[in-house]
Amino acid sequence: MIDLTRLNDTTISINPFMIEMMEQTPDTVIQFNSGHKIVVKEKVGQIQKTVQKYFSRLIAEGIKNAKKE
Repeated sequence: MIDLTRLNDTTISINPFMIEMMEQTPDTVIQFNSGHKIVVKEKVGQIQKTVQKYFSRLIAEGIKNAKKE
């Protein structure tokens, strides 16, 4: 899960696997595979970097665990 900030300053944790698309209009709108949309403060580029870091950690943990076996 990654943490993002709604426009009312509350934090929301989302599953990056469920993101279908993002659009900057000027607020960032995230659409999920379900069709549900949320608006967040972070810019699309920031979210992309956060998602990349999230996936990198998952892959690194998988490699680390595979080497233990």
